[in-house]
Amino acid sequence: MIPMTLAEVAAATGGVLDTTDGTPVVDAPLAFDSRRPSPGSLFACLTGALVDGHDFAALAVEQGAVAALAQRPVHVPAVLVPDVLTAMSDLARAVHQRYDGVTIGITGSAGKTTTKDLLAHVLAAHAPTVANRASFNNEIGFPVTVSSVRPDTRYLVLEMGARGKGHIQALCDIARPGISTVLNIGSAHVGEFGSREAISDAKAEIVRALPATGKAVLNADDPLVAAMRREHDGRILTFGTDEGADVRATDITTDEGRPTFTLHHQGRTAAVQLTVYGRHNVTNALAAATTALAADVPFDTVATALSEARMATGGRMAVTTRTDGVTLINDAFNASPESVLAALDALTEVGRGRRRIAVLGEMAELGDASVQWHWRVADAAARAGLAHLLVVGSGEGADVLADAYTAATHTVPDRHTADTVSAAVRAILLPGDVVLVKGAHALGLDAVADQLLTV
Repeated sequence: MIPMTLAEVAAATGGVLDTTDGTPVVDAPLAFDSRRPSPGSLFACLTGALVDGHDFAALAVEQGAVAALAQRPVHVPAVLVPDVLTAMSDLARAVHQRYDGVTIGITGSAGKTTTKDLLAHVLAAHAPTVANRASFNNEIGFPVTVSSVRPDTRYLVLEMGARGKGHIQALCDIARPGISTVLNIGSAHVGEFGSREAISDAKAEIVRALPATGKAVLNADDPLVAAMRREHDGRILTFGTDEGADVRATDITTDEGRPTFTLHHQGRTAAVQLTVYGRHNVTNALAAATTALAADVPFDTVATALSEARMATGGRMAVTTRTDGVTLINDAFNASPESVLAALDALTEVGRGRRRIAVLGEMAELGDASVQWHWRVADAAARAGLAHLLVVGSGEGADVLADAYTAATHTVPDRHTADTVSAAVRAILLPGDVVLVKGAHALGLDAVADQLLTV
Protein backbone atom coordinates (compact mmCIF):
# COMPACT_ATOMS: atom_id res chain seq x y z
CA MET A 1 0.00 0.00 0.00
CA ILE A 2 1.07 3.59 -0.42
CA PRO A 3 2.14 4.24 3.19
CA MET A 4 -0.37 5.89 5.52
CA THR A 5 -0.23 6.44 9.26
CA LEU A 6 -3.10 5.15 11.36
CA ALA A 7 -4.04 8.78 11.97
CA GLU A 8 -4.36 9.26 8.21
CA VAL A 9 -6.38 6.05 7.96
CA ALA A 10 -8.74 7.38 10.63
CA ALA A 11 -9.11 10.66 8.76
CA ALA A 12 -9.87 8.85 5.50
CA THR A 13 -12.48 6.57 7.05
CA GLY A 14 -14.07 8.89 9.58
CA GLY A 15 -12.74 6.58 12.28
CA VAL A 16 -11.48 7.00 15.84
CA LEU A 17 -8.09 5.78 17.06
CA ASP A 18 -8.14 3.18 19.81
CA THR A 19 -5.11 1.85 21.76
CA THR A 20 -2.74 3.78 19.46
CA ASP A 21 -1.37 7.29 19.06
CA GLY A 22 -1.86 7.07 15.28
CA THR A 23 1.82 7.15 14.34
CA PRO A 24 2.27 3.50 13.19
CA VAL A 25 2.39 3.20 9.41
CA VAL A 26 0.31 0.85 7.26
CA ASP A 27 2.25 -0.05 4.11
CA ALA A 28 0.70 -3.39 3.05
CA PRO A 29 -2.73 -4.18 1.54
CA LEU A 30 -5.92 -4.54 3.51
CA ALA A 31 -6.29 -8.04 4.97
CA PHE A 32 -9.33 -9.99 6.09
CA ASP A 33 -7.78 -13.40 6.80
CA SER A 34 -6.21 -13.29 10.27
CA ARG A 35 -4.04 -16.30 9.45
CA ARG A 36 -2.22 -14.64 6.57
CA PRO A 37 -2.01 -10.86 6.98
CA SER A 38 0.97 -9.28 5.28
CA PRO A 39 3.40 -7.60 7.68
CA GLY A 40 2.40 -3.93 7.78
CA SER A 41 -1.23 -4.56 6.77
CA LEU A 42 -4.49 -3.32 8.26
CA PHE A 43 -6.82 -6.16 9.32
CA ALA A 44 -10.47 -5.57 8.40
CA CYS A 45 -12.79 -7.11 10.98
CA LEU A 46 -15.55 -8.26 8.65
CA THR A 47 -18.60 -9.88 10.18
CA GLY A 48 -20.24 -12.82 8.42
CA ALA A 49 -23.06 -15.21 9.15
CA LEU A 50 -20.78 -17.65 10.97
CA VAL A 51 -17.56 -15.78 11.77
CA ASP A 52 -16.90 -12.37 13.30
CA GLY A 53 -13.54 -10.90 12.33
CA HIS A 54 -13.39 -8.93 15.56
CA ASP A 55 -12.70 -12.20 17.37
CA PHE A 56 -9.50 -12.63 15.37
CA ALA A 57 -8.07 -9.10 15.50
CA ALA A 58 -5.50 -9.97 18.17
CA LEU A 59 -4.33 -12.97 16.14
CA ALA A 60 -3.98 -10.80 13.03
CA VAL A 61 -1.82 -8.28 14.90
CA GLU A 62 0.22 -11.11 16.35
CA GLN A 63 0.75 -12.38 12.79
CA GLY A 64 2.05 -9.00 11.57
CA ALA A 65 -0.87 -6.62 10.99
CA VAL A 66 -0.23 -3.09 12.24
CA ALA A 67 -3.76 -2.63 13.54
CA ALA A 68 -7.40 -3.53 13.00
CA LEU A 69 -10.20 -1.74 11.21
CA ALA A 70 -13.09 -2.48 13.54
CA GLN A 71 -16.54 -1.45 14.70
CA ARG A 72 -15.80 -1.97 18.40
CA PRO A 73 -12.69 -2.13 20.62
CA VAL A 74 -10.66 -5.29 20.04
CA HIS A 75 -7.94 -4.76 22.68
CA VAL A 76 -5.22 -4.14 20.08
CA PRO A 77 -4.38 -0.98 18.08
CA ALA A 78 -7.41 -0.16 15.95
CA VAL A 79 -9.26 2.41 13.92
CA LEU A 80 -12.91 2.24 15.02
CA VAL A 81 -15.49 2.96 12.30
CA PRO A 82 -19.29 2.74 12.01
CA ASP A 83 -19.08 0.10 9.25
CA VAL A 84 -15.98 -1.87 8.25
CA LEU A 85 -17.07 -2.59 4.67
CA THR A 86 -17.78 1.09 3.99
CA ALA A 87 -14.48 2.05 5.63
CA MET A 88 -12.59 -0.35 3.35
CA SER A 89 -13.96 1.50 0.32
CA ASP A 90 -13.19 4.88 1.91
CA LEU A 91 -9.60 3.82 2.59
CA ALA A 92 -9.18 2.46 -0.95
CA ARG A 93 -10.46 5.78 -2.31
CA ALA A 94 -7.90 7.67 -0.22
CA VAL A 95 -5.10 5.37 -1.40
CA HIS A 96 -6.16 5.84 -5.01
CA GLN A 97 -6.13 9.61 -4.63
CA ARG A 98 -2.42 9.32 -3.76
CA TYR A 99 -1.72 6.96 -6.68
CA ASP A 100 -0.28 8.59 -9.80
CA GLY A 101 -0.07 5.57 -12.09
CA VAL A 102 -2.50 4.33 -14.76
CA THR A 103 -5.77 2.80 -13.58
CA ILE A 104 -7.45 0.36 -15.95
CA GLY A 105 -11.00 -0.91 -15.53
CA ILE A 106 -12.27 -4.06 -17.27
CA THR A 107 -15.87 -5.23 -17.52
CA GLY A 108 -18.04 -7.45 -19.67
CA SER A 109 -20.43 -10.36 -19.38
CA ALA A 110 -17.75 -13.00 -19.93
CA GLY A 111 -13.97 -13.20 -20.12
CA LYS A 112 -13.14 -10.50 -17.55
CA THR A 113 -10.80 -12.60 -15.46
CA THR A 114 -9.04 -14.17 -18.45
CA THR A 115 -8.52 -10.76 -20.02
CA LYS A 116 -7.34 -9.35 -16.70
CA ASP A 117 -4.78 -12.14 -16.29
CA LEU A 118 -3.49 -11.77 -19.86
CA LEU A 119 -3.31 -8.00 -19.56
CA ALA A 120 -1.56 -8.10 -16.19
CA HIS A 121 1.14 -10.35 -17.66
CA VAL A 122 1.65 -8.04 -20.64
CA LEU A 123 1.77 -4.89 -18.51
CA ALA A 124 4.14 -6.47 -15.99
CA ALA A 125 6.58 -7.14 -18.84
CA HIS A 126 6.80 -3.36 -19.21
CA ALA A 127 6.43 -1.90 -15.69
CA PRO A 128 5.31 -2.82 -12.13
CA THR A 129 1.67 -3.89 -12.18
CA VAL A 130 -1.06 -4.69 -9.62
CA ALA A 131 -4.23 -6.58 -10.59
CA ASN A 132 -7.13 -8.35 -8.87
CA ARG A 133 -6.38 -11.80 -7.54
CA ALA A 134 -8.77 -14.38 -9.00
CA SER A 135 -12.11 -12.57 -9.40
CA PHE A 136 -11.67 -10.09 -6.57
CA ASN A 137 -14.12 -7.66 -8.17
CA ASN A 138 -16.73 -7.14 -5.45
CA GLU A 139 -17.11 -4.78 -2.49
CA ILE A 140 -14.49 -6.73 -0.53
CA GLY A 141 -11.95 -7.73 -3.15
CA PHE A 142 -11.99 -4.40 -4.98
CA PRO A 143 -10.76 -2.27 -2.04
CA VAL A 144 -8.17 -4.92 -1.21
CA THR A 145 -6.80 -4.71 -4.76
CA VAL A 146 -6.72 -0.91 -4.80
CA SER A 147 -4.93 -0.90 -1.45
CA SER A 148 -2.23 -3.14 -2.98
CA VAL A 149 -0.65 -0.36 -5.06
CA ARG A 150 2.77 0.86 -4.00
CA PRO A 151 4.61 4.08 -4.86
CA ASP A 152 6.38 2.35 -7.77
CA THR A 153 3.25 0.71 -9.23
CA ARG A 154 2.78 1.89 -12.81
CA TYR A 155 -0.40 0.00 -13.70
CA LEU A 156 -3.45 -0.87 -11.60
CA VAL A 157 -5.79 -3.35 -13.33
CA LEU A 158 -9.28 -3.60 -11.86
CA GLU A 159 -11.84 -6.17 -12.94
CA MET A 160 -15.32 -4.76 -12.34
CA GLY A 161 -18.43 -6.91 -12.04
CA ALA A 162 -22.05 -5.80 -11.79
CA ARG A 163 -25.27 -7.39 -10.64
CA GLY A 164 -27.30 -4.25 -11.02
CA LYS A 165 -27.38 -0.69 -12.24
CA GLY A 166 -24.97 1.57 -10.38
CA HIS A 167 -22.62 -1.20 -9.21
CA ILE A 168 -19.83 -0.32 -11.64
CA GLN A 169 -20.32 3.40 -11.01
CA ALA A 170 -19.81 2.74 -7.29
CA LEU A 171 -16.52 0.97 -8.01
CA CYS A 172 -15.41 3.79 -10.31
CA ASP A 173 -16.18 6.26 -7.53
CA ILE A 174 -13.53 4.46 -5.47
CA ALA A 175 -10.94 4.23 -8.24
CA ARG A 176 -11.72 6.19 -11.37
CA PRO A 177 -10.16 4.50 -14.40
CA GLY A 178 -8.05 6.29 -16.97
CA ILE A 179 -8.61 3.43 -19.41
CA SER A 180 -11.91 1.52 -19.56
CA THR A 181 -12.21 -1.76 -21.45
CA VAL A 182 -15.54 -3.39 -22.31
CA LEU A 183 -15.41 -6.96 -23.61
CA ASN A 184 -18.94 -8.00 -24.50
CA ILE A 185 -22.60 -7.93 -23.54
CA GLY A 186 -23.97 -11.41 -22.99
CA SER A 187 -26.87 -13.02 -21.20
CA ALA A 188 -25.32 -13.65 -17.79
CA HIS A 189 -27.65 -12.20 -15.10
CA VAL A 190 -30.26 -11.24 -17.72
CA GLY A 191 -32.86 -12.53 -15.26
CA GLU A 192 -31.80 -9.82 -12.82
CA PHE A 193 -31.26 -7.00 -15.32
CA GLY A 194 -34.28 -7.76 -17.52
CA SER A 195 -32.59 -7.47 -20.92
CA ARG A 196 -29.22 -7.38 -22.67
CA GLU A 197 -29.80 -3.67 -23.30
CA ALA A 198 -30.14 -3.11 -19.56
CA ILE A 199 -26.91 -5.05 -19.02
CA SER A 200 -25.24 -2.86 -21.63
CA ASP A 201 -26.41 0.30 -19.90
CA ALA A 202 -24.95 -0.93 -16.60
CA LYS A 203 -21.63 -1.93 -18.18
CA ALA A 204 -21.41 1.44 -19.95
CA GLU A 205 -20.96 3.08 -16.54
CA ILE A 206 -17.27 2.20 -16.81
CA VAL A 207 -17.01 4.31 -19.99
CA ARG A 208 -19.05 7.21 -18.59
CA ALA A 209 -16.70 7.35 -15.61
CA LEU A 210 -13.70 8.22 -17.80
CA PRO A 211 -12.19 11.70 -17.60
CA ALA A 212 -11.98 13.69 -20.83
CA THR A 213 -8.37 12.56 -21.19
CA GLY A 214 -9.28 8.90 -20.66
CA LYS A 215 -9.35 6.14 -23.25
CA ALA A 216 -12.16 3.70 -23.99
CA VAL A 217 -11.24 0.26 -25.37
CA LEU A 218 -14.28 -1.31 -27.05
CA ASN A 219 -15.12 -4.57 -28.83
CA ALA A 220 -15.92 -3.66 -32.43
CA ASP A 221 -17.45 -7.10 -33.02
CA ASP A 222 -20.16 -6.59 -30.38
CA PRO A 223 -22.78 -4.03 -31.53
CA LEU A 224 -23.88 -3.15 -27.99
CA VAL A 225 -20.29 -2.52 -26.93
CA ALA A 226 -19.36 -0.66 -30.11
CA ALA A 227 -22.31 1.68 -29.49
CA MET A 228 -20.68 2.80 -26.24
CA ARG A 229 -18.45 5.13 -28.25
CA ARG A 230 -21.32 7.58 -27.81
CA GLU A 231 -20.59 7.63 -24.08
CA HIS A 232 -17.11 9.13 -24.36
CA ASP A 233 -15.83 12.21 -26.19
CA GLY A 234 -12.18 11.30 -25.72
CA ARG A 235 -9.96 8.74 -27.40
CA ILE A 236 -11.48 5.39 -28.39
CA LEU A 237 -9.61 2.26 -29.51
CA THR A 238 -11.46 -0.75 -30.88
CA PHE A 239 -10.52 -4.41 -31.21
CA GLY A 240 -11.98 -7.28 -33.18
CA THR A 241 -11.75 -9.26 -36.40
CA ASP A 242 -13.31 -6.64 -38.65
CA GLU A 243 -10.97 -4.58 -40.84
CA GLY A 244 -12.23 -1.38 -39.26
CA ALA A 245 -10.93 -2.31 -35.78
CA ASP A 246 -7.86 -0.44 -34.54
CA VAL A 247 -6.36 -3.70 -33.27
CA ARG A 248 -7.43 -6.88 -35.00
CA ALA A 249 -6.70 -10.55 -35.48
CA THR A 250 -6.46 -12.41 -38.79
CA ASP A 251 -5.40 -15.92 -39.82
CA ILE A 252 -6.97 -17.43 -36.70
CA THR A 253 -6.28 -21.14 -36.31
CA THR A 254 -6.17 -23.59 -33.40
CA ASP A 255 -3.58 -26.21 -32.59
CA GLU A 256 -5.29 -28.82 -30.41
CA GLY A 257 -7.37 -26.01 -28.96
CA ARG A 258 -4.66 -23.36 -28.57
CA PRO A 259 -5.32 -20.35 -30.80
CA THR A 260 -2.75 -18.80 -33.15
CA PHE A 261 -3.37 -15.53 -34.99
CA THR A 262 -1.75 -12.51 -36.58
CA LEU A 263 -1.98 -9.33 -34.52
CA HIS A 264 -2.40 -6.05 -36.45
CA HIS A 265 -2.01 -2.45 -35.26
CA GLN A 266 -1.17 0.68 -37.25
CA GLY A 267 0.41 -1.25 -40.12
CA ARG A 268 2.46 -3.53 -37.88
CA THR A 269 1.90 -7.27 -37.55
CA ALA A 270 3.10 -10.04 -35.27
CA ALA A 271 2.38 -13.74 -34.90
CA VAL A 272 0.79 -14.69 -31.56
CA GLN A 273 0.22 -18.18 -30.15
CA LEU A 274 -1.70 -18.24 -26.92
CA THR A 275 -0.97 -20.62 -24.08
CA VAL A 276 -4.66 -20.55 -23.10
CA TYR A 277 -7.15 -22.81 -24.85
CA GLY A 278 -10.27 -21.96 -26.82
CA ARG A 279 -10.83 -19.91 -29.96
CA HIS A 280 -13.00 -17.53 -27.95
CA ASN A 281 -9.89 -16.41 -26.06
CA VAL A 282 -8.67 -14.62 -29.18
CA THR A 283 -11.18 -11.89 -28.33
CA ASN A 284 -9.88 -11.71 -24.75
CA ALA A 285 -6.30 -11.57 -26.04
CA LEU A 286 -7.21 -8.76 -28.42
CA ALA A 287 -8.81 -6.84 -25.57
CA ALA A 288 -5.65 -7.28 -23.49
CA ALA A 289 -3.42 -6.23 -26.39
CA THR A 290 -5.48 -3.14 -27.19
CA THR A 291 -5.63 -2.08 -23.56
CA ALA A 292 -1.87 -2.48 -23.21
CA LEU A 293 -1.31 -0.42 -26.35
CA ALA A 294 -3.64 2.24 -24.95
CA ALA A 295 -1.40 2.21 -21.87
CA ASP A 296 1.62 2.96 -24.10
CA VAL A 297 3.21 -0.48 -23.97
CA PRO A 298 5.32 -1.00 -27.15
CA PHE A 299 3.78 -3.24 -29.83
CA ASP A 300 6.65 -5.73 -29.80
CA THR A 301 6.40 -6.11 -26.02
CA VAL A 302 2.66 -6.68 -26.29
CA ALA A 303 2.97 -9.39 -28.94
CA THR A 304 5.80 -11.23 -27.20
CA ALA A 305 4.26 -11.09 -23.73
CA LEU A 306 0.85 -12.13 -25.04
CA SER A 307 2.34 -15.34 -26.43
CA GLU A 308 3.96 -16.07 -23.06
CA ALA A 309 1.03 -15.13 -20.82
CA ARG A 310 -0.47 -17.84 -18.65
CA MET A 311 -3.60 -17.77 -16.54
CA ALA A 312 -2.96 -16.75 -12.96
CA THR A 313 -6.50 -17.78 -12.00
CA GLY A 314 -7.62 -21.41 -11.87
CA GLY A 315 -10.79 -22.83 -13.39
CA ARG A 316 -10.43 -20.92 -16.69
CA MET A 317 -9.86 -23.38 -19.55
CA ALA A 318 -7.14 -25.12 -17.55
CA VAL A 319 -6.11 -28.20 -19.59
CA THR A 320 -4.29 -31.08 -17.88
CA THR A 321 -3.52 -34.58 -19.20
CA ARG A 322 -3.32 -37.46 -16.73
CA THR A 323 -0.87 -40.36 -16.93
CA ASP A 324 -3.57 -42.55 -18.51
CA GLY A 325 -4.05 -40.09 -21.35
CA VAL A 326 -7.31 -38.60 -20.02
CA THR A 327 -7.36 -34.85 -20.69
CA LEU A 328 -9.32 -32.67 -18.27
CA ILE A 329 -10.57 -29.20 -19.20
CA ASN A 330 -11.37 -27.32 -16.01
CA ASP A 331 -13.54 -24.32 -16.87
CA ALA A 332 -15.59 -24.54 -13.71
CA PHE A 333 -15.14 -21.10 -12.22
CA ASN A 334 -18.22 -19.61 -13.86
CA ALA A 335 -20.77 -20.30 -16.57
CA SER A 336 -22.52 -17.65 -18.62
CA PRO A 337 -24.51 -19.11 -21.54
CA GLU A 338 -22.06 -17.77 -24.10
CA SER A 339 -19.08 -19.15 -22.19
CA VAL A 340 -20.68 -22.61 -22.02
CA LEU A 341 -21.10 -22.62 -25.80
CA ALA A 342 -17.49 -21.48 -26.22
CA ALA A 343 -16.28 -24.20 -23.85
CA LEU A 344 -18.10 -26.88 -25.85
CA ASP A 345 -16.41 -25.56 -29.01
CA ALA A 346 -13.07 -25.80 -27.23
CA LEU A 347 -13.86 -29.35 -26.14
CA THR A 348 -14.40 -30.26 -29.78
CA GLU A 349 -11.05 -28.74 -30.76
CA VAL A 350 -9.03 -30.25 -27.90
CA GLY A 351 -10.74 -33.63 -28.21
CA ARG A 352 -10.67 -34.00 -31.97
CA GLY A 353 -10.42 -37.69 -32.78
CA ARG A 354 -11.00 -38.70 -29.16
CA ARG A 355 -14.01 -39.61 -27.04
CA ARG A 356 -15.51 -36.53 -25.40
CA ILE A 357 -17.45 -36.12 -22.14
CA ALA A 358 -18.97 -32.95 -20.69
CA VAL A 359 -19.99 -32.24 -17.09
CA LEU A 360 -22.27 -29.19 -17.26
CA GLY A 361 -24.01 -27.39 -14.43
CA GLU A 362 -27.39 -25.83 -15.02
CA MET A 363 -27.26 -22.09 -15.66
CA ALA A 364 -28.94 -19.71 -13.22
CA GLU A 365 -30.19 -16.10 -13.30
CA LEU A 366 -31.46 -16.30 -16.89
CA GLY A 367 -35.08 -15.44 -16.16
CA ASP A 368 -37.53 -16.14 -18.97
CA ALA A 369 -34.64 -16.99 -21.31
CA SER A 370 -33.56 -20.00 -19.23
CA VAL A 371 -35.38 -22.67 -21.25
CA GLN A 372 -34.17 -21.23 -24.57
CA TRP A 373 -30.55 -21.09 -23.42
CA HIS A 374 -30.56 -24.62 -22.06
CA TRP A 375 -31.99 -25.84 -25.36
CA ARG A 376 -29.18 -24.03 -27.18
CA VAL A 377 -26.59 -25.67 -24.96
CA ALA A 378 -28.15 -29.08 -25.61
CA ASP A 379 -27.92 -28.43 -29.34
CA ALA A 380 -24.26 -27.42 -29.00
CA ALA A 381 -23.58 -30.56 -26.97
CA ALA A 382 -25.08 -32.63 -29.77
CA ARG A 383 -22.88 -30.89 -32.33
CA ALA A 384 -19.86 -31.55 -30.11
CA GLY A 385 -20.45 -35.28 -30.56
CA LEU A 386 -20.33 -36.12 -26.87
CA ALA A 387 -20.08 -39.71 -25.77
CA HIS A 388 -21.67 -38.69 -22.45
CA LEU A 389 -23.23 -35.57 -20.95
CA LEU A 390 -23.54 -35.28 -17.17
CA VAL A 391 -25.94 -32.56 -16.05
CA VAL A 392 -25.52 -31.23 -12.51
CA GLY A 393 -28.50 -29.47 -11.00
CA SER A 394 -32.04 -29.99 -9.80
CA GLY A 395 -33.91 -27.06 -11.34
CA GLU A 396 -35.84 -26.49 -14.55
CA GLY A 397 -32.65 -25.75 -16.48
CA ALA A 398 -31.15 -29.12 -15.61
CA ASP A 399 -34.36 -30.88 -16.64
CA VAL A 400 -34.49 -29.04 -19.96
CA LEU A 401 -30.85 -29.77 -20.72
CA ALA A 402 -31.18 -33.46 -19.86
CA ASP A 403 -34.41 -33.85 -21.83
CA ALA A 404 -33.18 -31.92 -24.87
CA TYR A 405 -29.94 -33.86 -25.23
CA THR A 406 -31.05 -37.24 -26.49
CA ALA A 407 -27.69 -39.03 -26.39
CA ALA A 408 -26.22 -40.69 -23.30
CA THR A 409 -27.19 -38.36 -20.46
CA HIS A 410 -26.78 -38.60 -16.69
CA THR A 411 -28.32 -36.16 -14.23
CA VAL A 412 -26.77 -35.49 -10.82
CA PRO A 413 -28.78 -33.24 -8.44
CA ASP A 414 -26.68 -30.37 -7.10
CA ARG A 415 -27.40 -31.40 -3.51
CA HIS A 416 -24.91 -34.23 -3.98
CA THR A 417 -21.24 -33.79 -3.18
CA ALA A 418 -18.27 -33.51 -5.50
CA ASP A 419 -17.53 -37.14 -4.62
CA THR A 420 -20.85 -38.20 -6.14
CA VAL A 421 -20.28 -36.29 -9.38
CA SER A 422 -16.69 -37.49 -9.65
CA ALA A 423 -17.81 -41.08 -9.13
CA ALA A 424 -20.39 -40.71 -11.90
CA VAL A 425 -17.67 -39.50 -14.29
CA ARG A 426 -15.20 -42.23 -13.31
CA ALA A 427 -17.87 -44.88 -13.97
CA ILE A 428 -17.90 -43.98 -17.68
CA LEU A 429 -14.33 -42.73 -18.13
CA LEU A 430 -11.92 -44.55 -20.46
CA PRO A 431 -8.18 -43.93 -21.01
CA GLY A 432 -7.64 -41.19 -23.60
CA ASP A 433 -11.01 -39.46 -23.04
CA VAL A 434 -11.34 -35.68 -22.95
CA VAL A 435 -13.54 -34.30 -20.16
CA LEU A 436 -14.92 -30.77 -19.87
CA VAL A 437 -16.09 -29.59 -16.44
CA LYS A 438 -18.11 -26.38 -16.68
CA GLY A 439 -20.56 -24.76 -14.29
CA ALA A 440 -21.39 -21.86 -12.03
CA HIS A 441 -18.99 -21.40 -9.12
CA ALA A 442 -21.82 -22.02 -6.64
CA LEU A 443 -22.16 -25.62 -7.85
CA GLY A 444 -18.62 -26.42 -6.70
CA LEU A 445 -17.62 -28.23 -9.88
CA ASP A 446 -14.07 -27.00 -9.48
CA ALA A 447 -13.77 -29.59 -6.71
CA VAL A 448 -14.96 -32.23 -9.18
CA ALA A 449 -12.27 -31.15 -11.64
CA ASP A 450 -9.63 -31.35 -8.90
CA GLN A 451 -10.70 -34.87 -7.95
CA LEU A 452 -10.63 -36.04 -11.55
CA LEU A 453 -6.98 -35.02 -11.89
CA THR A 454 -5.94 -38.18 -10.05
CA VAL A 455 -6.03 -41.50 -11.90
